[in-house]
Amino acid sequence: MNGGQRSNIKPGLEVDIVLKQDQRTGKLTRGVVKDILTNSPSHPHGIKVRLQDGQVGRVKHIYEP
Repeated sequence: MNGGQRSNIKPGLEVDIVLKQDQRTGKLTRGVVKDILTNSPSHPHGIKVRLQDGQVGRVKHIYEP
């Protein structure tokens, strides 16, 4: 699913995000969404979220529950 649409993302979903320090390499980090930090309905680089382990990044891929 598209990580650029806020409506696709809910707390508890498993996602791949790109952390700020990994934006150049595109390295993905997998985790479970705790908080959605982007207020707008969409973002071209992905919706910013906080994972349950505290890491913050932009969603690139959403795994179906």
